[in-house]
Amino acid sequence: METTAHRMVWTLALLVAFLSCNGRTDKIIGALQSPHTVLTHALAALCLTSNWLIYVWATFNDRILEGALGYYINPFLYILLGSIFLGEKHSRMQMVAIAVAAAGVALQFPAVKGIPWAALGLAISFAGYGMIRKKSPLGSFDGLTLEMGIMFPFALIYLCLINPHDSAFGSNSNATWLLVATAAATATPLLFFARGVKSISLSLLGILQFIGPTGQLLIGWLVYNEPMPLLRLLSFTLIWVAVIIYIITIKHHALKK
Repeated sequence: METTAHRMVWTLALLVAFLSCNGRTDKIIGALQSPHTVLTHALAALCLTSNWLIYVWATFNDRILEGALGYYINPFLYILLGSIFLGEKHSRMQMVAIAVAAAGVALQFPAVKGIPWAALGLAISFAGYGMIRKKSPLGSFDGLTLEMGIMFPFALIYLCLINPHDSAFGSNSNATWLLVATAAATATPLLFFARGVKSISLSLLGILQFIGPTGQLLIGWLVYNEPMPLLRLLSFTLIWVAVIIYIITIKHHALKK
């Protein structure tokens, strides 16, 4: 909770400083006058907060690989949402790729010996965030600033209620600067994501989303020594075979055009 609260506070500070230096605060003020826009980004903020809490919990509890699985599931939700709500179509080979990847994800269930609820929570919350942001009239900077502004009071209240002796912030300079640095580590990928989600199809966005969890997978396995049994390794292999198939079909379609 403390880590997530700090992410919100310092991310907002970074975004406000940037918008102020560029004279773009008028858009935020204008957005606050639209109940529909505020509600849209309140829902987006709720999805994002849920995602952060689950992700941080998984990381702190040695479940980095399960977190990676969540972000592997996430692209399929984008593909599904794109088909249902945006009418995005898929070729036969793309459907084969989706089926192969789905088989890879299914192998994870026996690999973790149960329902990977953290992975499912991460996938659903971030897919919801992406769908909401695609419908938003605000740009990446303005939208994320509004979302952090909505969550800021809750984060600040929580941080004020923490016993100073139980808080990591201020306990030592290393912990303090790491918490402050979450602003850049949080805002940078989210700003690129919010910009990209408006420029490309949800299906292509979904495929690109496989890059992040692969890095997360390697960190959990090679850096933090989380177990990688054969079944789990086979699962991730199938997922990447599916990614390669999907990318090839996209390139082939582009060449035909």
